[in-house]
Amino acid sequence: MKIHYFASEAWEEAYVRTKMGGDEIAFHKGPLSTFPDLEDESAETLCIFINSSIGEAELSRFPSLKLIATRSTGFDHIDLAAAKAHGVTVVTVPFYGENTVAEFAFALLLSLSRRISEAEASVKAGGFSPVGFRGFDLAGKTIGVIGTGHIGAHAIRMAQGFDMKVIGFDAYPNAELAQTLNFAYASLEELLTAADIVTLHVPYNAHTHHLINKENIRAFKKGSYLINTSRGAVVETEALVEALKVGTLAGAGLDVLEEEGDMADETLLLVQSHPNENALKIALANHYIIEHPRVIVTPHTAFNTTEAITRILDASIENIRHFSEGSPTNVVS
Repeated sequence: MKIHYFASEAWEEAYVRTKMGGDEIAFHKGPLSTFPDLEDESAETLCIFINSSIGEAELSRFPSLKLIATRSTGFDHIDLAAAKAHGVTVVTVPFYGENTVAEFAFALLLSLSRRISEAEASVKAGGFSPVGFRGFDLAGKTIGVIGTGHIGAHAIRMAQGFDMKVIGFDAYPNAELAQTLNFAYASLEELLTAADIVTLHVPYNAHTHHLINKENIRAFKKGSYLINTSRGAVVETEALVEALKVGTLAGAGLDVLEEEGDMADETLLLVQSHPNENALKIALANHYIIEHPRVIVTPHTAFNTTEAITRILDASIENIRHFSEGSPTNVVS
C-alpha cells in the first residue's frame, strides 16, 4: 500500500520502517495541516495522530484513499460522514495502556502510603530523618476498585499482589472476572463505606459525571484515600475539598482534575499544550487541593510510558496490515 505517515516524534520513522518494509511510505514530521499543498492521487492510506484533522477538503486531496488509521483512541478529529461518503474506512487504537494506567495508580498510592514526596522534600531541604514520615502497609487493607474494565482488572491483580482485599463496583458487573480474580462486587455505597482506598477506573460520560459527589462522599470510610487516574469530572471538586477539610479523606492521588474538562483523548497532550491550560493554571493557583500536604497532583501523565506509546504504533501498524489483507480491525466507520 502507498501510505502517508504523519509522525509526532522523530524516532517513529525508523521504528515503522522496520515493521512495514514492504509498503511504500512517505513520512512527514508534523500534522497534516503542516502540509496544505500535499496531494497524492495514488495514496491509499493516511496514518495520522490526533492533531491531524481530516474532513471533506483533506479527503479531496487523496482521491484514491481507502484507509485512515489514527494512532489514537478518540476519532473526533475525523469527519466520519465525509469518510464514509468517500468510501474510506477509519480505524483506531481502542486499548494501549491498561497496565500502564493501573501501575500509575499504584505509584500514587505508594507515594501516599509511604509519604515518599514529603520525605524526599525533607531530604532536599537538608534533613535526613524518618521522624514524621510514618506510613501504612497496603497488605491487609481493603481497596475499592470502581470500574472493572481493562484498567480496573489490572488494578485488581496488582492489589492482590500486595495482599489487599478487593471489592469492586461496576455498572455492568462481570461475574466471570470476579470469579477468576477472586473479588466481590458491591453497591457503590457499600464500597465507599468499606474501602480504605478507592481507585477510579471509569470512562467519563453522562453517567459518571460527578460519580463521587457531595452526597455520597460522606459515605467514605473516615481516613480513607482516593486515587483518580480516569477523568477529573468523575469527582466533584467541591466534594473532594470538603472531604479533605473534615478528614473524611486523609489524602488523594490525582492525575486528573475537574477543570481539565472532557478530554476526548489524553494522547493529545503529547503534541500540544493542554486545551484548557490557562484556565487550569488559574484554578490550580487558587486550589486548596494543590497545597494539601497529603494530596499528590500530577499532570495527566498516567498513560505516558515508552511501552504504551510503542503499543499505539504497533496497533496502528497491525490495523493497516489487517486492512490490506482484507480483514480490517478496530473499525469505527
